[in-house]
Amino acid sequence: MPQAVLYAAASFICAFVLAQAVTRFLGLFVRVKGNSMKNTLHDGSILLAIRPGGYRRGEVVLCRYPHRTVRTIELGAAFSLTWHTLFVKRLVALPGDTVEIRKGQLFVNDSPVPDPPAMGSAPSDYPPRTLRKDQYFVLGDNRRASHDSRAADVGPISGKMLQGHVKAVLWPPKRIQIVK
Repeated sequence: MPQAVLYAAASFICAFVLAQAVTRFLGLFVRVKGNSMKNTLHDGSILLAIRPGGYRRGEVVLCRYPHRTVRTIELGAAFSLTWHTLFVKRLVALPGDTVEIRKGQLFVNDSPVPDPPAMGSAPSDYPPRTLRKDQYFVLGDNRRASHDSRAADVGPISGKMLQGHVKAVLWPPKRIQIVK
């Protein structure tokens, strides 16, 4: 009986380590909750996000926000596991860019950025802000229903808060697509 317990424990630990390695270094699956990316992405859709880096303006990203953790488990003084709430947004400005919303129109470096199809413009203005090194500005495509970098409790996010490139919708079958 003790061998069976050891085997089960070893199997669990190996599966956990493998799952952590895959999600940390390759990619992860995420379920959309809410309408902040409507009509690009829909509530309940399952997405594939690929890691790591090399982010470009205009792409859909998986990110976390400041002070938004689901749970933290302390495993001694030197080690802890933290699960973060993840958000799907569009990366609209990179470090060094100046972002502004005037009369509902998004501008990046004084150039207008077209609004996502059928969603309309941002409901309020945002004063010009030049992003510092390692600051990124994210917005939901549904500007009227998105909590994003415009909000004081979010603001521009750091590069380490970017968690992956959203590449595809995998579920439901009628919405399977490559994300642009």
